[in-house]
Amino acid sequence: MRYLLISLCFICIGCASYPKKNNFVKKEASGIEVRNLYFSDKTQDYVYKANIDVYKKHFGGIFIVKKIEDHHHRIVFTTEMGNKIFDFSFINESFTVNYILEDFNKKILINILKKDFKALIEETPTLLNTFSHQNDIVFETEINNDKHYYYNKNNTIHKIVRTGNRKEKVVFTFSEISDTIANLITIEHKNLKLKINLKSIQK
Repeated sequence: MRYLLISLCFICIGCASYPKKNNFVKKEASGIEVRNLYFSDKTQDYVYKANIDVYKKHFGGIFIVKKIEDHHHRIVFTTEMGNKIFDFSFINESFTVNYILEDFNKKILINILKKDFKALIEETPTLLNTFSHQNDIVFETEINNDKHYYYNKNNTIHKIVRTGNRKEKVVFTFSEISDTIANLITIEHKNLKLKINLKSIQK
């Protein structure tokens, strides 16, 4: 009987939602809107030195995000010599591959990058719940049917976690934050070998 109870406990823990597994405390909140302002300024060119490690390949270069109009961003990754590696457009809910290098031209990888970059530029994700966790306010949101948790401290987003099957799938970390610029951004996948490091190039 004791072993049965232990097994049931493990099953319950394994089936717990991401907030329950991490001991989030539900907060009653009304009139709150989640705002991600990191790539929201149309007058700003967001330029980063980038390193992308995907499976066993390494790519270094320049990563540029440009907000062209409301709900319209363009994301370009080039070599330091200016040769394009990929060039994506996000307009409302549509996504267009303007160009992509053969090494990246795989449907699964394109879909992963689409999800990652959509989370980076999404300014007002759909808010589902609000929690507190240690010193953070955590917003449970939904972007294209995927749960994302925005960790907010002192009104600043410093981490976003995308989950699947109640587990962390992708962790976005923002650091060295100045106003609405995150000078360092890391995107790390937990279930595959893909990591993106971005370091702002100051002008």
